Amino acid sequence: MGRGQGRTRLLIAAAALLLCGGASLSSLPLRDARWLQSSDPAADLTRQPAECRARYADPVVERSAEIGRIAFSAPLLLGGQAARAGLSCSTCHANGRSNAHFHFPGISGAPGTADVTASLMSSHRGDGIFNPKPIPDLAADPAKLKVSRDPAKDDLKRFIHGLITQEFDGPEPPPAVLDGLVAYVRSLSPAACKGERTRSVRIGSMLDDVDNAVRLAESSYSAGDPATAHVLIAAARSTLGKIDERFELPGGEESRAVLREADTELRSIETADRASRDQFDAWRRAWPARARQLRSAESQSLFSEAVLRRVLAN
Repeated sequence: MGRGQGRTRLLIAAAALLLCGGASLSSLPLRDARWLQSSDPAADLTRQPAECRARYADPVVERSAEIGRIAFSAPLLLGGQAARAGLSCSTCHANGRSNAHFHFPGISGAPGTADVTASLMSSHRGDGIFNPKPIPDLAADPAKLKVSRDPAKDDLKRFIHGLITQEFDGPEPPPAVLDGLVAYVRSLSPAACKGERTRSVRIGSMLDDVDNAVRLAESSYSAGDPATAHVLIAAARSTLGKIDERFELPGGEESRAVLREADTELRSIETADRASRDQFDAWRRAWPARARQLRSAESQSLFSEAVLRRVLAN
């Protein structure tokens, strides 16, 4: 067995250990806790860097950027080992920024680093050499970033396409999703931060993301683009799953039942040969009441830093 092959097997073993609960914070149901190395996990699981995103004046481009923003948080976009582990672009680039506490066995060195040529994640770019690098902030000064964001060039589009299909062995993304990711990343800039450093992880913004994803999926179906709609619905279901994790504690049963009902409806849309208007109408009728009920239970869930600290203490 060669050194590269042996390295790959060690990485796979490390990932298996991680997913089976061998990592720190494994008692928590939160997937983000699986790859967290932090001196204050309760704070870092309830706060994220502020999203520094400028809105586009052109509604067509803005819609594209919203599709990209949603896909950015969808694990299925990456495919391969990353998708199986539940990793998405936003895992390393929280709110399009960086993640100073990200630590994945065999992929990270110090927290906040990743080896983008690891054989565990890529059959195309794996080089058998452990060389983790700091995760870049995508809202940093564009002059300091290695890939040009000039709209007149296709550098960023080629880079993102290679990242998905080669760096993470993901499937070919639908054209509208790839264009959306490019538009989203281009919308990130330090000028859009407005002095805000961090932002609380709140259920309201996640529920809004679900609602927005379903709305964009419906319009994508109507426009004859089911491939993009499928990515958006999958992203919405993934977000419901992340919300569900926060209610996985005594007293959260009713909220989890609401989330299961919502997910069942989205699954029927996702798996339908052709999603119907009636399915989306039924979703829209039920969703506002579901969202209100979930919001009302937020303070008793793992969205609350105080609740999370109590769980960690016990």
